[in-house]
Amino acid sequence: MSAVTHTEQGVGLRWYQGIPRYSWLVLIIAALGWMFDCLDQNLFNLVRQVSVLELLEPHYSDPAALQKTAARIGPLITACFLIGWAVGGFVFGILGDRLGRARTMIITILIYALFTMLSGFVQSWEQYAVARFLTGIGIGGEFAAGAALVAEVWPNRSRAMALGTLQALSAFGNMGAAVIVYLLSDVGWRVVYWVGVFPALLVVWIRMSIREPDRWEKAREQAAEDGVRKELGAIGDLVRDPVLRRNTIAGVLIAIAGVGGLWGVGFFLPDLVGAVLKPTLAHLSEEAQKGVLARFRSQAFFIQQIGAFFGIFAYAALSERIGRKPAMYLFFALAFAAVEGTFWGVRDMATAYGWGFVMGFAALAPFSAFAVYFPELFPTRLRATGVGFCYNSARLLAAFAPFLLGSLAARFTQADDPAAGLRMAASIVAVVYVLGFAGVALGPETRGRPLPD
Repeated sequence: MSAVTHTEQGVGLRWYQGIPRYSWLVLIIAALGWMFDCLDQNLFNLVRQVSVLELLEPHYSDPAALQKTAARIGPLITACFLIGWAVGGFVFGILGDRLGRARTMIITILIYALFTMLSGFVQSWEQYAVARFLTGIGIGGEFAAGAALVAEVWPNRSRAMALGTLQALSAFGNMGAAVIVYLLSDVGWRVVYWVGVFPALLVVWIRMSIREPDRWEKAREQAAEDGVRKELGAIGDLVRDPVLRRNTIAGVLIAIAGVGGLWGVGFFLPDLVGAVLKPTLAHLSEEAQKGVLARFRSQAFFIQQIGAFFGIFAYAALSERIGRKPAMYLFFALAFAAVEGTFWGVRDMATAYGWGFVMGFAALAPFSAFAVYFPELFPTRLRATGVGFCYNSARLLAAFAPFLLGSLAARFTQADDPAAGLRMAASIVAVVYVLGFAGVALGPETRGRPLPD
C-alpha cells in the first residue's frame, strides 16, 4: 500500500498537516542529499579564483601573465565541472528510472563526496579539471532522483510545497559552503575540499530508511509486462511522443535560462566583489589581500543564499496560488532585473550585501520551478530521465557561459575600473532569460493536476 495515496485528501489542512511520517523522512533525506550536493559545488565557486592562482603560480614569474592565464583556466575548469554535471545528469537520470530513485541517490552521493575530497589533493590545473568533472558527474545525477522520489510519495495537495522545500533547503548547502570557506580561509582551499567527503555518511541513512516508491515499483512491473513499449528510462520517448517532446523542449528552455543566468552571471558575484574591493586593499600585502577578499566574498555569497532561500519558497507558494507558468514569467523578469541591478549597483560591501540578497531571491527562484514543475511534465517511467535531461541539457549549454562572460569582461575592461568588464559582460549574458519566457509559453500549466502515471 502506498505511503501516501495520490488523491486529494486533507481538505482544509495546510500543506504540511496530515502528512505521514515516512513522507517527511523521504523529504528530509532527499533535501540533505541535495543540500550537501549544493555545498560541494559551491565550495568550488568560492575557492575557484584562489585555487587556480595557487596551482598556476609556480609556473609564472610575471604577475600580469599569471592573472591572464588564470582568467582563462578558471572558466575552463568551471566548464569541465558543468559538462561533468550534465553527463551525470543524463546517465543517472536514466538510471534513476531503471535502478530506482533511492539506489541512484546512494551512488551519486558517494561519487560527488569522494571527488570533492580528492579535489583538495590536485597538483595541477589539469588534475583539478578532471576532479571537478568527476565531481560534477555525481552532483548532476542526484537531483533528478531526489526530486522524483519526493514527488512520488507526497500527496498532490502538498507536492509543490514539498518540492519547493527540497529546493529551498539547497540554500543552506550554499550557505554552508560560505561558512566553511570563511572559517577556513586562513588554512587554505585544500582543507575546504576535504570537508566535502562528509556527505558520504548520508548514504548509510538512505540505505537503512528509504524504499523505492510504489509508483516506481508499479511502473517497473508494467514495463516487464509491456516490454519495450513501456521501457523504464527510455530517453528516446522524450522526443518520439509529441506531448513529451513539447514538454521536454519547454523544460530545456526554462532550465537554460535559469542555469545560464545563475552559472553564467549570478555565481560570479564573488568575482565582482573581488574586482570592486581590490583597489581599496592595495596597502595590504598580497597574502593579506587574499584572506580579506576570501572573507568578503564568502559574506556576500552567504547573504545571496539567504535571498535564495526566500525566493525559492516564494515561487513554490506563488505557483500554487496563480499557477506554475505565471509565477515563472514573474521570476524570470525579476531575475533579469536583479542581475542588471547587482552588477551595476555594487560599489562597496554595503551595496554588495543588499544587491546580493536581491539577486539571490530572484535568480535562484526559477530553480524552484525545476523541482516543482519538471516532475509534473513526465510519466513515472520517464520522470527521473525527463527531469535529468531538461536540467542537464541546460548545464551542458551553460558550460559555455563562463567563457562568454570572461571573454566579454576582458573586452570591456577599463584600467580605472577593474569591475567595468564584469558589469558590461553580465548585462549581455543576462539576455539568456529571454529563453525562459519562450519555454514557459511552450509548456503546459500543471497546477492542480495529479502526477502523470
